[in-house]
Formats: sequence, C-alpha cells, structure tokens
Amino acid sequence: MCGIVGAIAQRPVAAILLEGLRRLEYRGYDSAGIAVLETAERLGRARTLGKVARLREEVAAHPLPGTLGIAHTRWATHGEPAAHNAHPHVCRDRCALVHNGIIENHEELRREQAAAGHSFTSETDTEVVVHAIYDELAAGRTLIDAVRQATSRVRGAYALGVLDALDPEHLVVARQGSPLVVGVGFGEHFIASDVFALLPVTHRFIFLEEGDIAELSRERVRIWDRDGCEVERPVKTSSLAVDATERGEYRHFMLKEIFEQPSAIADTLRGRLAANRVLAEPFGGQSEALFSRIRAITIVACGTSYHAALVARYWLESIAGLPCQVEVASEYRYRTHVVPRHALFVTISQSGETADTLAALRLARASGYEASLAICNVPESSLVRESDLVLLTHAGPEIGVASTKAFTTQLVALLLLTIGLGRFNRLDEAGESHLVSLLRALPAKIEEVLALDDRIAALAEDFVDKQHTLFLGRGEQYPIAMEGALKLKEISYIHAEAYPAGELKHGPLALIDEQMPVVAVAPNNALLEKLKSNLEEVRARGGQLYVFADFQVSMDESDGLTVIRLPETHDLLDPLVFTVPLQLLAYHVAVLKGTDVDQPRNLAKSVTVE
Repeated sequence: MCGIVGAIAQRPVAAILLEGLRRLEYRGYDSAGIAVLETAERLGRARTLGKVARLREEVAAHPLPGTLGIAHTRWATHGEPAAHNAHPHVCRDRCALVHNGIIENHEELRREQAAAGHSFTSETDTEVVVHAIYDELAAGRTLIDAVRQATSRVRGAYALGVLDALDPEHLVVARQGSPLVVGVGFGEHFIASDVFALLPVTHRFIFLEEGDIAELSRERVRIWDRDGCEVERPVKTSSLAVDATERGEYRHFMLKEIFEQPSAIADTLRGRLAANRVLAEPFGGQSEALFSRIRAITIVACGTSYHAALVARYWLESIAGLPCQVEVASEYRYRTHVVPRHALFVTISQSGETADTLAALRLARASGYEASLAICNVPESSLVRESDLVLLTHAGPEIGVASTKAFTTQLVALLLLTIGLGRFNRLDEAGESHLVSLLRALPAKIEEVLALDDRIAALAEDFVDKQHTLFLGRGEQYPIAMEGALKLKEISYIHAEAYPAGELKHGPLALIDEQMPVVAVAPNNALLEKLKSNLEEVRARGGQLYVFADFQVSMDESDGLTVIRLPETHDLLDPLVFTVPLQLLAYHVAVLKGTDVDQPRNLAKSVTVE
C-alpha cells in the first residue's frame, strides 16, 4: 500500500521523484523519503514523518543533486509511523532500497543478520532485505545478481527498487505480489507503483509480471522472469492525461469523484449496449458460449467492492435466476470450499492489485470453477491479466481513499453481467430491452441526485457532534446502508454501523437515543411498509431519523424525522441512486469535522498486502 518511484536519467531526478510521490500519496502518507546518488559513491538521503509536502520542504532546504534515485511514501505495517522507519533504507552508505509489501520471514532473517554483525535502525520488515542485498554486493556480486540472490531467501510480497552507490549506471527492481511498472523514456527510465506517478515524464510503460527482476540503465531495460530467463515485456502506451489525477475546481478529490459519477457510469456503459441488449463481446472472447453453461456464481471482494457484490447477489438471483455466493476475500482463502458445478468465479477490485482478492483468484483457478471473471478499473493490473474474462469499469483514476465512482461503476458492471447471464436463464428479450433502457437513463438520474448537494450539506451539521450513527436498509438496500456506514466512518471517524432494518428488535434498539442519528434508505418498493414499521420502532424510543426516500413515498417530516426526497426511479436502479446521497452526507460531515477527507488516518487506497 506504499508508493514507490525511481529514476535513472541524464538530468537531475529529485524533482521528478517528489512529484511522483505527490501523485502516489493516496497509497500511503504517514512518512516519506528519498535517496539520490549525488556523486560517485556518495548517497544523499532525506526522510520525514508525515506527508510528501514536508519531504519536499526538506529537500528544498538541503538539495539532493544526482541523476539516479529512488523515493517512497509509506503506509505503516511493521513499525510505527516515524522518520527512522521511513524508506529508503540504507545499509552502510552503499545500498539503498524502497519496498512495498510484507516480508513474512523478516524475524528469522533479522536474527541471522544481527548475529553476523548488522545493526538495525528501524522496526520495519524491509530493513532485512537491504542488509541481505548488501551482503551479496560485499561478496562481489553485481547489483542484479545481488538482488536475485537476496530475494531467493525472502518469503512474502514485495516490489523493490534498489541502487548501489558503487554502480551509478543501474537501477534494479523486483516484483513478487506487489505491483510495479517501468516507465520508458528517451535516455532515461523510471519505476513506480502506479502509472499515475510517471505521467508527467512518460506515457510508455512496461508492466512487470509476477517474479520479474529488471535492470534499468539510461539506454535500456533488461527483464528476467521467475525462472531466470531473459524475456521481453511489451511496451504499452497510456491514454491518461497528465492532469487526470488533479482536483481541478473541487476542494477534495472525493467531491470531484462523486460529481464525476454520471460521466463515469456513461463510460462504463459505452460500447456495452446495443439497441435493446447487452453485448457479449466486451466480456472477452467466447464469453457467450461460457455464459450459456454457467449455473452458479461465486463473487469474492473486499471492502467497498464486497458491498457491490452483496447488491449483485440480489440481482443475479432475482433477474438471472442463478444462485450466488458472496465472500470476503480475506476469509475465502482460509476455509474448505464446495465448488458448485458449472460455476463462474467473479472477483471485484478497483485497483486489481488487492492482495487478498488476487490470492483468492489464484486459489479458485485450481479449484474447479468453469472460468474466472474480473471486474476492475485498471486494465494492466494483476487481477485483469490473471482472469479468463474481464469487464473494465472505465471509472478513470480514483484518488480519494474512500471509494465513490469506483463503487457505482462496479454496480453498473455487475448489472451488465447479470443481464448477460440472465438471457440464458429467466430473462426474455422484452425484459432485457427494458433493463437496457433503464441503464441508459441512469447517468441523468445520478445528475438529479447530485442537485441535492446543498440540502445534504446543511443536513450534515446535525451529525458533527455525534459519536455514533446507525444505518438501516432492507433487501438490496442493506448493502447500500453498509456502504453508507463505511463512508462515514472512513472519513469522519464517527462510529457507524449498518443493520437490516428488520433486525432492530434483535439488539440494535438497545443503542437508540437522541444522541445516535439513524439513517435509513427508503425506496418505493415491496419492502417499504415493513421498513416504515421498523422506523416507528426508532421513533418510539426517541431516536432521530434521517430518511432518504423515493419521491413517491408517503412520509411526512415531523419532530425527530427528517425526509430527503430522491427522484423517482425503478427498483433496479435504487441501489445506485441511493448510494450517492450517502456519499455526499459522509463527505460534508467530514469537511465540517475538519478531517483529511482524501487521506483519512490509518487507511490507504490500494491494499496490496494481506
């Protein structure tokens, strides 16, 4: 979940590295550091606690000249957030290293290295790797061979960038379980955890595969696979604009990304719909023949993506008529499974590098599923490359840690999948045509909801001094309530939980008082009257209700009951329409509380470690 940047060039690289870190800060922001080979055999290093801006100030005060360097922004796993735990780590002023991932056998290696005379200056698992590489260099190995030999003794996940003060002509990288990309320039090359970091300097990229080790010089890139064979990886050109990760006129990335949802949803639908049907081609070759064989679905995801999967279970069973099992990826790996016959294994991830989801996919591929399908936002991610079929969400870059447009575009992709599978089961042509017409109208519906921004901003004032909030929903709105609670707790630090409204009597009612707001989503569907009864249970106990209700719902405001009217829509689209005001509520509460909306404490955007 950390961010790595590196460069070997014919020009000074410190400014390039710092700008890359700024663009990667969503991946980790408790500390940052940079190391540059200033002159022959002389490494310069700066590390600071806190965000990249502090590191930039430090480098401005004490410049780091040089044309070879690495940099890192950290999200702490081993060792508290502190300058001495920040990367790059250096061994004996010769070898410098940045690392993303977790070294599982670091305690064993630390004991061995301490006995051999190494001293440790951090509590991180990373430091054992830089010592191991140094030992190989001291034994006379080249940098590439030293990294290869040292990583052969390491267990865990890593993306590494390594430089040797005695070798100013090379930057070496290795990738196992954590993403790493090489940026291709003219007389210069770069590395990063994400292409966004390098867009100001190149649009040409090489995506390293699992187990790859690469040696970068100013003129060329050499790559060896996990078997030690030299290989060629294709150079791909990114179409992302340099300003794709800028806030523009918005105060925060999260607000920008909330308001981008109509266009992001339109992009998800573009090229996937014919006049009255969902096209099979965007799922990949042979998808139609495969879909005709599918008799069950398993979906695995984490966090917000897991909530999208829970909504999709309702759709797949009610529309497509297929049994659907949904699991948290971190739990899926550690239990015995019964794989249904002719089952499709679906993974969902914004980044495509979520460690638990990737591990679940790799386990599933050996478990007898008919095929795997990834729903993802990053076309060159590991999840996409390792799945049989892919449906990209085309949400565009999402920088805010709290996911917004990634979630709604995942829901749209899951609806497309539901319809694609449904035509081979209980969905007839007329039904598919109706659903397609609803999807076409969705971006305009989201625009209508966004027009409520000022009303929701005013409503947020009621939540600022509260410590707890309860979210309620029924049916497919229960996962939406879960998502609303997650957004509020992520960025405002208010404790928030979600329950199916019918479960109030089974425990949560004990928590209800005037200091605990209760937020409910109330579409005009078959469960509305049941939901109203549940809400009366809250009112009878003095609870303060905030109900997001369909325009057609008969519900009048009164003391203790605030109603926010949403545009009338179809049951199918309710989860998407009701998600947006909950995102806005969380955002405005967080702004009023003065928290760091885009980079909330203790969290990072891309969870690439278990």
